[in-house]
Amino acid sequence: MTETEHSTLYRTYRPGTFEEMKGQEHIVTALTQSIKSGKIAHAYLFSGGRGTGKTTAARILAKSLGVSNKDIIEMDAASNRGIDDIRELREGVWVMPFESPYNLYIIDEAHMLTKEAWNALLKTLEEPPSHVIFVLATTERDKVPETIQSRCEIHTFRQPSRELLFETVTRVAKEEGFALEPAGAELVALLAEGSFRDALSILQKVLGSASGKKIDIAHVEQMSGAPRGEIVRTFVRAIGERNTAQALTAIGIAVKENIDMRTFTKLIINRLRIVLLTRFAPDLANDLSAELTEADATLITELSKNKNVTSDTLRTILEAYSQMAYAAVPHLPLELAVVDMAKEPL
Repeated sequence: MTETEHSTLYRTYRPGTFEEMKGQEHIVTALTQSIKSGKIAHAYLFSGGRGTGKTTAARILAKSLGVSNKDIIEMDAASNRGIDDIRELREGVWVMPFESPYNLYIIDEAHMLTKEAWNALLKTLEEPPSHVIFVLATTERDKVPETIQSRCEIHTFRQPSRELLFETVTRVAKEEGFALEPAGAELVALLAEGSFRDALSILQKVLGSASGKKIDIAHVEQMSGAPRGEIVRTFVRAIGERNTAQALTAIGIAVKENIDMRTFTKLIINRLRIVLLTRFAPDLANDLSAELTEADATLITELSKNKNVTSDTLRTILEAYSQMAYAAVPHLPLELAVVDMAKEPL
């Protein structure tokens, strides 16, 4: 199958009903109950991270209310953010639906609207026509004025867990006719950072470039730009052995290979977490072991018996990860963390 044929994975596997939405059960329950009771809000604010299903839920809401595609009006506030755009919208709301009980307006990236645009929209939200429903979708609720929020029914979307993303990419790959190695699915889930859309976007690239139906983690690493597993293992092993030079060398290799340092560090954090879980909660760790390569599983078992790897070790790496977004040299926080750990008493 060609990459072009994979170009709509996210759209193809986008939920079409509330029952198909995973990880947002609290929202599904609230919306389905309000529909059954006939208590429909005139304005909703859907807040949450990118790729968590906000616009998908808005479309499902429309479908559940009998709104056809002709009567769904979508507006991207990132590119239509001014007062003139909202004035045009305010005039349009008085137009009756073509063939539905409602006109449903979806305003995506709503936080991008200007102050003047919000002021212009406020009166319409206060007294909308009875045939109009608004859904405002935003990744930054704190940038939406309180006066707007107070006039909306607010629903906060949770980021899908890594386990749910793992299940999703494994299922989609299977439905597309591919066998994705569990460790590869786990890597896609990690790289997606809590976004269904990003997970399926990465999977699209992986499947579109596959030469066969069986896909191993090496292919996922290559196509996603993730660091090779051996570099991560070298670093983690060096931390356990207090081998500062080897740990710094691993960082140097990652930099030379143009690896995103936050991705590199995220994979290190994941491995160190499983090391600690293996030591203190082996039953829980066993559930995660199926998602590891044999080499990772062997190393983690070995390091779980190594007292040099502690909660302080993981905490130090987590602190380095949090500093990377602001560091002038992205890999410097991780290098400093390695040097600081070398000073700790054995």
